[in-house]
Amino acid sequence: MKILKLKARQIKWFIMDVDGVLTDGKIIYDNHGNEFKNFCVKDGLGINMIHRAGIKTAIITGRNSEIVKRRALELGITEIIQNANNKLKMYENLKKKHRFKDDEVLYIGDDYNDLSILKKVHFPVTVPSAPEIVKKECIYITKEEGGNGAVREVAELILNLQDKLEKIIKGYC
Repeated sequence: MKILKLKARQIKWFIMDVDGVLTDGKIIYDNHGNEFKNFCVKDGLGINMIHRAGIKTAIITGRNSEIVKRRALELGITEIIQNANNKLKMYENLKKKHRFKDDEVLYIGDDYNDLSILKKVHFPVTVPSAPEIVKKECIYITKEEGGNGAVREVAELILNLQDKLEKIIKGYC
């Protein structure tokens, strides 16, 4: 836990994948081609808490979806990178744009296409349903699944390790 605390204190960016992290990974289409995704409101509050602590957020996802853009904007996430066939390249572009360092980043991803970023960042996180090779690259595996509060869990973990959680919670009262 001491190593987690040391690493957590440096986090200034909280970057997420979408499918399997912010959602349960299921994509539903109706007969008209409309796409549906399930987002967890607990994760939304977790992201709000992260913002209140002054930590910046971003999304890097391999798919393109208006639903993701809408949800991200509702949550105050302004860095939304979609259609990221090469997630590492998109991450590097984001890093260059905002001049942050790998040791200031928490990334939560759940699959093989997240590995390149997970191997690079200071605080790599995944969910229980991730493949073993992904889990081996991470310093934290959530108890909750993606789309079921995993992001909230990590938000609270980071804020707790940064000694900010109690103050953030009091701000809601």
